[in-house]
Amino acid sequence: MDETVAEYIRRTVLKIPRDEIKTMLQKWDFLSEMQLQTINFRQIKENISQDVVQLCEENSADIKQAAVLDIIYNHVYPNKRVWSVYQMKKTGEETEFFDLTDFKKKFKRRLRSALKNVTINFREYEDNAIWIRIAWGTPYTKPNQYKPSYVVYHSQTPYVFISASVLKSNLPLLCQALVLASNYHDIREMELRSHSLNSLKDIVFKRYSQNFQTHYPRPLQERNVAPESADLRIIQENRSEKERIERVNREVFGDGPQPKLEFAQYKLETMFKSDPQMDVLDKKEPFRCLVKFSSPHLLESLKSLAPAGMADAPISPLLTCIPQKARNYFKIRERKHFFPGSFVSP
Repeated sequence: MDETVAEYIRRTVLKIPRDEIKTMLQKWDFLSEMQLQTINFRQIKENISQDVVQLCEENSADIKQAAVLDIIYNHVYPNKRVWSVYQMKKTGEETEFFDLTDFKKKFKRRLRSALKNVTINFREYEDNAIWIRIAWGTPYTKPNQYKPSYVVYHSQTPYVFISASVLKSNLPLLCQALVLASNYHDIREMELRSHSLNSLKDIVFKRYSQNFQTHYPRPLQERNVAPESADLRIIQENRSEKERIERVNREVFGDGPQPKLEFAQYKLETMFKSDPQMDVLDKKEPFRCLVKFSSPHLLESLKSLAPAGMADAPISPLLTCIPQKARNYFKIRERKHFFPGSFVSP
């Protein structure tokens, strides 16, 4: 077994929590059950990794088996990576039968026609998800197994989830291979990113329970209460306001849990205009501003603002439209052909 393969397997095992190493090795299915029984999984991880490498040496493991173990690890822990969503498009509405063997052959042929030093590995899962791992090299260097790109493609859908390598220059080639192999004609990034792969799938596949905002609250109705019941009126008003906030929040966000996104970014691109009488600027100047909202669970945080009294209900559509528009990167520009003070978010 090559030393670089042995070191890669050792490092992959060290990334796995000790209590889950045995289960993940069983999923790998490269070592026999009898071989696994020879490993003491209660010892420190360094010793476990050395034992695993020794058994892989006996089985003559190569980089293909090592890459499969890495795919399994990333499938179990997809939140360790940042994922971007891409959407592919056809010229017509025709649907074709998906042939996995043909997809693999076209994908590998396209990449290897442009770059010889590349390793490509596939693994299929029960939810029709095809996981693809690509380790990139150069014309003069071997593929870097420690900085691979990952692709998750659900057959019969136009959506692709990509966790790109730090080598951004290979991204256009990767997109070309995906379009060719899946019989589409174009691909574009959707400006939707997150660590949570499952939440991105929930958004683009519409698997969450958000109700899109169509409600605009009516003013509170006054009740005929006697003047001497001032305290009761305040209590009733507070109760009515609380009920209104809960109702509006439910209509905007739905009853279920929100998809997990860590941030939303808004880039303002407009012109700064001053009052001519104030003589601040003689001409219009570009005004640029970047606002970023961050939270371990941004949508749930937004959902809790109004009930906590930290924001008015309903929350601004610029924030609540994130799942509906399937994006968390926005550019806010001046609306053309309308009055100067209006803005639009595409």
